[in-house]
Amino acid sequence: MKPSLLVLQAVAWLLAASAACAGPVGFTRVAVPDGANPPIEVGIWYPTDAQARPTPVGPFVQTVALDAAAKGSRLPLVVISHGTGGDLTGHSDTAYVLAAAGFVAAAPTHTGDNFRDQSRVLDIADRARQLRTVIGFMVSYWRPGTVDASRVGAFGFSAGGFAVLVTAGATPDFRLIGPHCAAHPAFYDCRLIETHGQGTAVAAQTPRPAFVHDTRIRAIVVAAPALGFTFTRQGLEAVVMPVQLWRADDDSVLPYPDYADAVRAGLPESPEMHRVPDADHYDFLAPCSDLLVRAVPMICRSRPGFDRVAFHRQFDDEVTDFFRRMLRVRPASRP
Repeated sequence: MKPSLLVLQAVAWLLAASAACAGPVGFTRVAVPDGANPPIEVGIWYPTDAQARPTPVGPFVQTVALDAAAKGSRLPLVVISHGTGGDLTGHSDTAYVLAAAGFVAAAPTHTGDNFRDQSRVLDIADRARQLRTVIGFMVSYWRPGTVDASRVGAFGFSAGGFAVLVTAGATPDFRLIGPHCAAHPAFYDCRLIETHGQGTAVAAQTPRPAFVHDTRIRAIVVAAPALGFTFTRQGLEAVVMPVQLWRADDDSVLPYPDYADAVRAGLPESPEMHRVPDADHYDFLAPCSDLLVRAVPMICRSRPGFDRVAFHRQFDDEVTDFFRRMLRVRPASRP
């Protein structure tokens, strides 16, 4: 059967729209006020008409126009939450591809849980509050008129995946941590809790502490979510927006089935699920620069035969396509 003229026109429109959106990328850093807390460091990638040049962005070099003017107005926003001990550059390749496709991508370095400072590494609930603070800044104060408050998405990896789920409406049950860690004391999350000496305090919290949600989020991408087992069906019932969920099949840090698959089972609607054969946990991070290989070899190692660079070409395209589909059309106003 030959495709209809309507289908051909739709395909042509999508290809043209994709090509039209690809373009130079601007990059800037800002310090977002956070009340009595230290300002939140945020890296922002965005479309621009300015000339881009190879520029150091943390441990990477990207072809960006530093501090250039943004191109367009009322652009969709994607906030990006890194994993434990990371920073705003952990998913810089994904942020870059999003910006080249017409999005504003804003990635905070989480206060108290980054490569310089892990003094609040177990205050994982505060990550959601920080994300909401960043969203509020981006839609209201950063270059007013650039970001469309009705088209906001969020991407999170590992502890960032937990934060994105909570920001999107999920409520974890921390009472499940005790039994989980009793059964799996060698798992990374349980060793982290034990190392920081707060395991009892975390596990003893009530099932509904004061978690912060943000109803502006319209779609989320979650990769290898930390503490996935703490999300029950009841705890996930408010996550009603589209979800793209990623699992590394050989994740040695957050192994099957207690993390991504636990979230998948609890969501009220089936997510767009992606399983990555032969991938380990850190393969979701941007492919390492030579500087990172020397400084933090652990996060740069992949299993024999796994090509992280090739995977990220697919991964970044899939993430960008998901947000393009879910945030392209402004939602109808709520009553």
